Amino acid sequence: MSTVEIFLIALGLSMDASAVSMSNAMCLNKIRLKQALAIAFSFGLFQGIMPIIGYFAGTAFAEYVTQFDHWIAFILLGFIGGKMIFDGLKKDADEVCIRELTFKLLFAQAIATSIDALAIGVSFATMNVNIVVSASFIACVTFICSLLAVFIGKKFGDILNQKAEIFGGTILVLIGIKTLIEHLVNG
Repeated sequence: MSTVEIFLIALGLSMDASAVSMSNAMCLNKIRLKQALAIAFSFGLFQGIMPIIGYFAGTAFAEYVTQFDHWIAFILLGFIGGKMIFDGLKKDADEVCIRELTFKLLFAQAIATSIDALAIGVSFATMNVNIVVSASFIACVTFICSLLAVFIGKKFGDILNQKAEIFGGTILVLIGIKTLIEHLVNG
């Protein structure tokens, strides 16, 4: 597999993580570099770890997980996004979106957006791809895309103000629905 092909796979895998990173940044009152790096690192780490797990777990385990991965992503993203929408709707007009960025939240989001990378790891095993190099590349691309998305999201959050949490929650719910529909249609 060529470097260009691995880059395109990495870019595709990073899109959901980037959208969630953007959503997170829209809902934070202030974003510090430490928080931006934590968001990007979380998504990059999980996008890098999941292909390795898929690679070594083997086809039998991955087939079981891929039967439910879309439901897991749908439930996690739907719950987190739904809560953001609910919180955004119940706020007073003067109140600004000030959701706290927690380890638990980042962990759930990172898992939800990286489950597809598990199947990529299984396909890498069948193609004898160097998993360490490929997974590292995927992690780095996701880190960079997510970090950029944080700063873009913060800019939109400043513009959207109170509506940012509703908008961000809607993005998460839509990603969850998209993941579910893609897997149900493509079987």
